[in-house]
Amino acid sequence: MGDPVTVTPAAADLIRSLRGQHGPLMFHQSGGCCDGSAPMCFPAGEFRTGGSDVLLASLTVDGVPEPVEFWMAKAQWDLWRHTRLTVDVVPGRGSGFSLEAPEGVRFLIRSHLNR
Repeated sequence: MGDPVTVTPAAADLIRSLRGQHGPLMFHQSGGCCDGSAPMCFPAGEFRTGGSDVLLASLTVDGVPEPVEFWMAKAQWDLWRHTRLTVDVVPGRGSGFSLEAPEGVRFLIRSHLNR
């Protein structure tokens, strides 16, 4: 089945750039409406996770010295556990506090059914 979360080359490039600007990073995806359903990138530890969150992956990104944790709200993961998730990047600016917002791009998730 493989890792539940992977990144595209474009997302890896952006992660490397953001790591250079902000230090260690983390992702959290809440499953809320609108941009709340997009993965949000924060400095590691800035977003507080708790019992309602699940650590899905510690992503290894070439050129980033430490793993990038990917967290998801447990209720969202309960719905998506049958998928593989790919972090990608697209032009446009999402609304929210994700670190890539000033860059004119935004992270998004592409989901693929496990087979």
